[in-house]
Amino acid sequence: MRRVVITGIGLLTGLGAGAADNWRRLLAGDTAIGPVTGYDPSSFRTRLAAEIDGFTPTDYAPRRALRTTTRNDQLAIAGAALAMRDAGLGEGAYDPERSAAFVGGNKEISNPEHLLRGSLAARRPDGTADPALLGERASSAFYPLYYVEGLQSAALFHLSSAYGFKGANAYFHGTADAGATAVGRAYRSVLRGESQVALAGGADDAASWWVMSKMDGLGVLSDRNDLGAGAFRPYDADRSGSVLGEGAAFLVLEEYQAARARGAHLYAEIRGVGATVDTARLLTPREDGAPLAAAVRRALDEARLAPGGVDYLATHGCATRLGDTSEARALDSVFGTADRAPVASSVKPATGHLVAAAGALNAAVCALAVDGGAVPPTLNLDRPDPGCAAMDWVPGEARDVPVRAALALARGLEGQQVALALTAPGAP
Repeated sequence: MRRVVITGIGLLTGLGAGAADNWRRLLAGDTAIGPVTGYDPSSFRTRLAAEIDGFTPTDYAPRRALRTTTRNDQLAIAGAALAMRDAGLGEGAYDPERSAAFVGGNKEISNPEHLLRGSLAARRPDGTADPALLGERASSAFYPLYYVEGLQSAALFHLSSAYGFKGANAYFHGTADAGATAVGRAYRSVLRGESQVALAGGADDAASWWVMSKMDGLGVLSDRNDLGAGAFRPYDADRSGSVLGEGAAFLVLEEYQAARARGAHLYAEIRGVGATVDTARLLTPREDGAPLAAAVRRALDEARLAPGGVDYLATHGCATRLGDTSEARALDSVFGTADRAPVASSVKPATGHLVAAAGALNAAVCALAVDGGAVPPTLNLDRPDPGCAAMDWVPGEARDVPVRAALALARGLEGQQVALALTAPGAP
């Protein structure tokens, strides 16, 4: 029977670049959340984000390859490069025909400055829009590669091209579910023998004006700007919503025996994936969290794990009122009667909510927990909500915990629920 292991982890968040730096700072209880500096956010209810300082795309790709990319694409390119470097997969170390790429994203537009510059060509002297004028000037007013750089799945092309991957591939558009689904699809690809190597994860420029404006309008973000980094409070009685963060999380998956044969470092083994859809109401999960519980049970069943055999949960923890309570109820329904309940935490108050990369980040966190024998804390959990009392959320400080089995959770805005089951490599 084929088995699937994680041999490379690429993380790029406001905490730093690379798995080692991010893991060290997560365990230290650091946070990247602060006032937005990339633009003036004064028109938003939420004026906080976890931005990446000093990001240089040319550290990860040649300037020529970046000509048709947006910041969203560039974050994906960087996360993938970090994962491939971590896995030690240089040119000639894999068969391009049996190498796959799966990407989760939330990209919707081309570079905003190109949109603004072109749109201004249609402005009348009084400032109103003139569609006829736009028709006359559009071909010369817009950046020549404007529509190419705006392709949603462009990152998939750039990653495949960079590493010569010619095998299975897919792009998944969404929120936290997108990156997790990409990892799950990669797992299936390697497990079934479709691929020997798969690069999978997600990226999102969620701290950008465009994404912030969308999420701010949906009312899912915290308006407690006065609290600064303390505004993101999963499972806390005083929680008021998420704070967004930009970044990328990518994993390299390989067939177990092949990875061992080449001497790769094996972080963890992926053993199961579960996915369901909550069709209760748009943007509003079922109060009992039953669809999430079903996804968790499916992942456990495929992994042949009993609830009592799970040590750690990397939870969604988005800090919305119903989101957290429904998640807690879902987990209680699965683990509440287990002989030994797992500990659980959300890393979002440290990295910000990475949106399309959030689920892949949780998968990486689980792999690092299995590999390192420690779990990161849930920050800002000062006054636990009685409605979320079902789990030990590891408040405040990291813990040294032997982790033999873990679950990574992701929930999409439109109801998607994803769970990934990971274990120590080679575990029975």
